[in-house]
Amino acid sequence: MTIFEESKKYIPGGVNSPVRAFGSVGGDPVIVKSAKGSKVYDENGKEYIDYVCSWGPMITGHADPDIIKAVKDAADLGTSFGAPTKAELDIAKKICSMVPSVEMVRLVSSGTEALMSAIRLARAYTERDKIIKFEGCYHGHSDSLLVKAGSGALTFNQPSSPGVPADFTKHTLVAQYNDIESIKKLLAENKGEVACILIEPVAANMGVVLPAAGFLEDLRRVCDDEGVVLLFDEVITGFRLAAGGAQEYFNIKPDITTMGKIIGGGLPVGAFGGKSEIMKMLSPDGAVYQAGTLSGNPLATAAGLTMLNKLSQPDFYKNLRQKADTLFDGMADNCKKLGLDYAYNRIESLSCLFFKDGTVTSFADAMKTDTKLYAKYFHAMLDRGITIAPAQFEAMFVSAAHTDEDIEKTVKAHYESLKEIV
Repeated sequence: MTIFEESKKYIPGGVNSPVRAFGSVGGDPVIVKSAKGSKVYDENGKEYIDYVCSWGPMITGHADPDIIKAVKDAADLGTSFGAPTKAELDIAKKICSMVPSVEMVRLVSSGTEALMSAIRLARAYTERDKIIKFEGCYHGHSDSLLVKAGSGALTFNQPSSPGVPADFTKHTLVAQYNDIESIKKLLAENKGEVACILIEPVAANMGVVLPAAGFLEDLRRVCDDEGVVLLFDEVITGFRLAAGGAQEYFNIKPDITTMGKIIGGGLPVGAFGGKSEIMKMLSPDGAVYQAGTLSGNPLATAAGLTMLNKLSQPDFYKNLRQKADTLFDGMADNCKKLGLDYAYNRIESLSCLFFKDGTVTSFADAMKTDTKLYAKYFHAMLDRGITIAPAQFEAMFVSAAHTDEDIEKTVKAHYESLKEIV
């Protein structure tokens, strides 16, 4: 019996997060034993060049020695206190210095928790109940957000989940990404009732879909006009597109920002922050309750602060972009050589190849991709020692640990894989 087969006896589906089960690509998942730099190694010792990067956080590579040392040093002092620490102050100051819109920040244990708490805060601040999200965007698995969601929910054709009462979602309105008119229509139909508009500034859970020129600026303007909180979900884009996230990259300041992944350096963490006048509504300063025994965990804060310090080094993002450009240009050239007009969306060190001719600028476009062909592509790459997301509607991540040799091998494998399947 394989590890995966035995896991299914004790863990639902054999996995602790659905997309890991390879449900949309077929076959059994790779059971990872270890990772180092740009590589992961399975239980049989096989090496893979990894572009999943733990779904984004391993931006400096797996088992970064500086982060590992920081975690070990912190563990020597204790793994959890349930009490304030200076490390919490240190990482909070660092986040506030890096993210343009964040004046105060609250640490939590996951991106889901950050989004759930941020929405509660936005509702309290505006004294309104309704929220607007975008079809195909994923913001964690809290009840009110599992409406036409992306990521794993989309992969398994379950954009809404059983077990979520209708009363929990009746205040969740759904707009179309890159369509400002859909936002204006919802706001007009629900005048004075919308607390916040929640968006991934770069959609990264229906594949990677970039904001159209002027879309985020229009969204900021509409929120200001209607007294609506603009909430950026930067769990993926935060510290990935730039040191200050997508809001620095696009020069748009949201009112509240949620973060995760990278700020934990590979450990479980999340955070939400924004204007002081909003954040001071949180208990114990204000009446909005939010708590967590492991919030600000000393291992996570040690890893996160070390990570953020590394990302603050001169030319980090310039060097990362050069690696990504070499890879992504090579992959785009491969498509041209093979006469393929597939949509290939990319920004900084994020990308996604859609098996669909033309462009992908919306959820409707993304849904036209050939997921069966993607599954063949996935396995062709895996056979050549390259791990990418086991689902079409996810992103490909490049890390600072990827070498020129890794990238050369990947471009070659990409060409051979496409030639094999099309």
